Formats: sequence, structure tokens, C-alpha cells
Amino acid sequence: HVQLVESGGGSVEAGRSLRLSCAVSKYTYSRHCMAWFRQATGSEREGVATIRNDGPATSANSVKGRFTISRDNAKSTLYLQMDNLKPEDSGVYYCTTMSCTVAGEYYFWGQGTQVTVS
Repeated sequence: HVQLVESGGGSVEAGRSLRLSCAVSKYTYSRHCMAWFRQATGSEREGVATIRNDGPATSANSVKGRFTISRDNAKSTLYLQMDNLKPEDSGVYYCTTMSCTVAGEYYFWGQGTQVTVS
């Protein structure tokens, strides 16, 4: 079955950087659109950034200019470079595969990786 495995989370001070990775197995990765979500304790899951199969990316206003989503199709891996982290960026970060044509349609999710900013 399809597996998404996130890594790279941790505890950092405000202003520092982290790079999250999401390795995707058993999937025609290069054909699909991908996204990062996050969920803070007691809050709903929210979208952070998306990237289409052919490259164009979007990001939430709260992270624009600080976070960069990218992908390496040869390695079937999704990345999220997070710079100038703030305490409000804390939460569990998830990667997901999503429809490139139907808004809000998601297929597979990873188990999440914890990010804590103090």
C-alpha cells in the first residue's frame, strides 16, 4: 500500500529553521499534487503549502515568505523548508497526496512529525 513517511521535525528556538521531508513509496509520485498540513493542539488541521505535479506552488498567508515547499520527483520526496520559525508554527506536520483537479480531495496521509518552536 502507499506509504508517506515524514521526518525532520524537532524542537527549536524562534527564528531558527527546520527542513521537513516526506518520502512516498509505492506511488506514481511524479504525477500527483502534494501538500503539507499542520495541526496545533486543540486546533483544526490547516493547509500550509501545496505543490502541483508540474511544479507551481502555493502557501498559506501565515507562512508566505518563510516556508518553501519543493519536490524531488526522482527521489519521490516532498520537502518543506521552514525559516524564521515562530511559536505559532508549532504543531504536527503532515504530508498528503491530493487531487490536481478537484479542490479539497486528499488521498493518502503520513503519520505526522512534531514541530515545537519556543
